[in-house]
Amino acid sequence: MSISLTESAAQRVSSFLSHRGKGVGLRLGVRTSGCSGMAYLLEFADMINEDDTVFEDKGVKVIVDGKSMVYLDGTELDFVKEGLNEGFKFNNPNVSSECGCGESFNV
Repeated sequence: MSISLTESAAQRVSSFLSHRGKGVGLRLGVRTSGCSGMAYLLEFADMINEDDTVFEDKGVKVIVDGKSMVYLDGTELDFVKEGLNEGFKFNNPNVSSECGCGESFNV
């Protein structure tokens, strides 16, 4: 089981955590949503729960809850800039389809 970050994503998360002034890492998860069934959750983690799995990549702790791990295993989180837009991108090998708007996915 693994979750990884590109150098760009690790730098961005580290910068956000530094400016925020608190937090143990980045929490990744999934929730039921959208036309394809699931959507990604991305938030700061201030604590690690008992059922969490913790990965560390490039100096950043990535925390995933037990229910989300099956959907996120093998995912690489990237931070990309495309023209005037920038944001995190999930490169998830488990995805079988995505909705047209890109908001949700199915495995």
